[in-house]
Amino acid sequence: MGFLAPWYLLVAGAALVPLLIHLLRRRIGLQVEFPAARYLARAEREHSRTLRLRNLLLMLLRVLAVVLLALAAARPTTRSAGAGHAPTALAIVLDNSMSTGVVENGTPLLEQLKTVARGAVAQASTEDRAWLVTADGAVRGGSPAAVRDEIDRVKALGGAGRLTDALARAIGVVEASGMDARQVAVLTDGQRTSWTRAVDVRGDAHVLVWAPSRAAPANRALALVEARPVRWTPRGAVAVRTMSADSTSFRIALGARTLARGTAAAGEEAMIHAAPAERGWMAGSVEIEPDELTADNTRHFALWIGAAPSVRVAPSAGEFARNAVDVLRSSQRVVEGSGIVVAAADEAGTIPALLMAPADPVRIGAANRALERLGIPWRFGTARRENGVVRGTGDQMRGVSVALRYDLVARGAASAETLAVVGRDPWIVSGPRYVLVGSPLTADASTLPVSASFLPWLGDVLSSRLHGEPGVVRVATPLQTVARPPGVDALESTQGARTPVSGNAFEAPGVPGTYFLIEGSRRAGALVVNSEVAESQLERWPAAELGRRVSSPAARVAKTTDDWRRLAFSGASRRSLAVPLLVAALLVIAAELVVSTGGARGIGTSASGPLQTSS
Repeated sequence: MGFLAPWYLLVAGAALVPLLIHLLRRRIGLQVEFPAARYLARAEREHSRTLRLRNLLLMLLRVLAVVLLALAAARPTTRSAGAGHAPTALAIVLDNSMSTGVVENGTPLLEQLKTVARGAVAQASTEDRAWLVTADGAVRGGSPAAVRDEIDRVKALGGAGRLTDALARAIGVVEASGMDARQVAVLTDGQRTSWTRAVDVRGDAHVLVWAPSRAAPANRALALVEARPVRWTPRGAVAVRTMSADSTSFRIALGARTLARGTAAAGEEAMIHAAPAERGWMAGSVEIEPDELTADNTRHFALWIGAAPSVRVAPSAGEFARNAVDVLRSSQRVVEGSGIVVAAADEAGTIPALLMAPADPVRIGAANRALERLGIPWRFGTARRENGVVRGTGDQMRGVSVALRYDLVARGAASAETLAVVGRDPWIVSGPRYVLVGSPLTADASTLPVSASFLPWLGDVLSSRLHGEPGVVRVATPLQTVARPPGVDALESTQGARTPVSGNAFEAPGVPGTYFLIEGSRRAGALVVNSEVAESQLERWPAAELGRRVSSPAARVAKTTDDWRRLAFSGASRRSLAVPLLVAALLVIAAELVVSTGGARGIGTSASGPLQTSS
């Protein structure tokens, strides 16, 4: 039992007044000796027991009436069954993650959850406060009618959302409501990948959970779609891997047309090679035949298509650079020519160029003069002969170490991006039409030329940094926070709509697809948004285990949707006892009136005479 206005319990102290009156009551009178007084004394002796019982009963009734009135004023509530409930703060957590879009019994599971949620909101009174919290963490509150409208507008997300964070937010909302009755009611599909960790419930909010007890339907999904490499010159490949029990046919689309078709064996990667006629930044997708969950039957990718860059390798670049470019040429990723120069900085005469420190320390001065002549705002500084670990963007610099390097010193306001660092010092930097390495590309200077990542790193530098339209491809899940690439000021959908972005980071769109990164008036890459692969794994927790995902002694798991609706307002104090207590107090007062008036008539009859005395 709880009290909505516990301070009124202090009024119960007034029950001492009838008790004190009873204990201190005295009959004060003048004793006069009359012969007829012995008849009154005899009547009093005969009725003294009745008088004591009547007075005791009156005292008890009056004490009880005061206590009942004080309890009613304190507005007690209890979890006993009944049609009414105390004013309650109710937050409904509606799981609208992508997996709830699965069709079960001919209807999407999300629509079934929404129907159950509406049933709970229909029980709300004008004294209740209600909120709707969806899997993306969005909180919407208002009157029951407004919350019902919000439920009607809920759509399935493009990804997993943040369901456990949504539950924590709902708990915080009801805890901050200031109401004594606080209830969080969760409707979810119980997906294992969504409830990977237990949620620790703070405060005394009650949590009610329902999830389907039936097994999830079998699902077929795309687990991987990727352009390899990201820049086609103009030939490349699309890697496809499906998640299914058997082989699956797929269709690859580039823009609005079909690029290729194929079949992928279960769990195996298929590579589809192509050389499309399109040029520039393009959006692509892979589709499989729809099943009960259609949201994961399409996956997106992005790529840049152009002519292969022409590359000239100067002797000063070293044999490792020459051999790597020969391999790229044999795979048609580059061609022989004078477009991009790979050389030591002291021999650089034109840009675009991949430049590195000269192997001969005597040539550092000449290298700095060449950099100045080319307008590159960096200079080679002090030589560092010490082992250092390289850190860079992505995994291409993993395990690379440096034994000899030169400090890269910026001259003026250098407009550049640092691609790799040693400690806190830049080691590889990139700017407009140049990439500069602070060491020679030799095995004694660094392990980069002899590492497995050297060839893909060199291919990316030549095609992404020094050739064609500059830009990168970023990959994200719906609503994920993405670091804003330098210079990018907008996102452009494939339909042409642009959304401005600013700051150091922005939130990825909630709808999967390819969004082009816009810098000024040109495309500077793409952001590819796809759902989490884990969201396609529909296996569910059993009810008992799902209940243990919520770390609270007040957590309950409803067995059926009818139980969930019935218990939606019962996790906290539910039934108000104020009205029953007021009725009981009126009955006690009426009983006290009957006893007092009935007892007075009895005394008046038995004690009739010329004079009443008291002892």
